[in-house]
Amino acid sequence: MQRGKGVIFMTPHVGCFEAIPQAQVERFSAKYGAMTLLYRPSKSPWFDAVLREVRSAPGLEPAPTTTSGVRMVLKALKQGRVIGLLPDQVPGDGLGVWAPFFGKSAYTMTLAVRLAQQTGAALLMTWGDRLPGGQGYVVHVEKLELPLDQSNELCAAALNRAMEDLIARRPTMYLWSYARYKQPRKED
Repeated sequence: MQRGKGVIFMTPHVGCFEAIPQAQVERFSAKYGAMTLLYRPSKSPWFDAVLREVRSAPGLEPAPTTTSGVRMVLKALKQGRVIGLLPDQVPGDGLGVWAPFFGKSAYTMTLAVRLAQQTGAALLMTWGDRLPGGQGYVVHVEKLELPLDQSNELCAAALNRAMEDLIARRPTMYLWSYARYKQPRKED
């Protein structure tokens, strides 16, 4: 943040991934501004309204996974702000590459790598461990080193390995039901 390059919080479907932005905003938004969250709108209008309300809390700026949403996150990074995204979310057709994930080929986003390359933003892997008895969460943040000077395929493979390492440390906290191996959807 001090370099003015922005930060990309990469939060896979591990632990309480919805708590991460809330914790970041509570601690840092007064000093560094709103956190822009890239999210895929729900096909269900009522559920999408719920998600938008939760993700529109003070200090949070939701950005849909559309061209205008990507512009929002790029603008936030160029302003030296923080963005958040789910790196294990399957991107639309043409917006990712196939890379190994737990020994099977998974369509993997390249957006975070492209954003880091364009802006010089730091990449951080973050997750939230639930505390017992509803006592809250412990938020963890680790620097994510990706070979940004290499191909999208090599970067995606490195990103998937980082997520595999995290999931191996927290296997009971991963959302295994998330359809990580599905075919990319056609963009409208």
